[in-house]
Amino acid sequence: MSFLYEPLVLPKLEREHIGDKRLYFKPNDKDKKFISITTITSFFNRHIFINWRKKVGNEEADKITKASTTRGTDLHTLNECYLQGIDPPEVPEISKTLFQLNKPALDKIGKIYGIELGMYSEYLGIAGTCDLVAEYEGELSIIDYKTSKK
Repeated sequence: MSFLYEPLVLPKLEREHIGDKRLYFKPNDKDKKFISITTITSFFNRHIFINWRKKVGNEEADKITKASTTRGTDLHTLNECYLQGIDPPEVPEISKTLFQLNKPALDKIGKIYGIELGMYSEYLGIAGTCDLVAEYEGELSIIDYKTSKK
């Protein structure tokens, strides 16, 4: 399947890490920083992860986290390759299977405006990297891929 592209022209956001926080800023205005939305959600959900690590133990938690991160990265890569019409890299079978399950949703995408776009809100003071901006079933959408088991 081929997708129609109409790329948005947005300023490239730069980012830096200060401690456990990720901050974004515009290249032409490094004094104006935006906290990442992931930093905010991680802060508010931290007790969930602390309790989960206590429940399963650090070794098991590290193993699950590594597998989850790898699976998420693989699925993002497969989605992006599919949307761009390029051959994907070799990935484990589980990632290929998850992509096949995900593909019908990707096929509902119409015009694509951007992949991995940095976005920010002056009003909210937040920023982040959006997986995809596209028309989904005819409606302009900001799409974030989710690969959690829950």
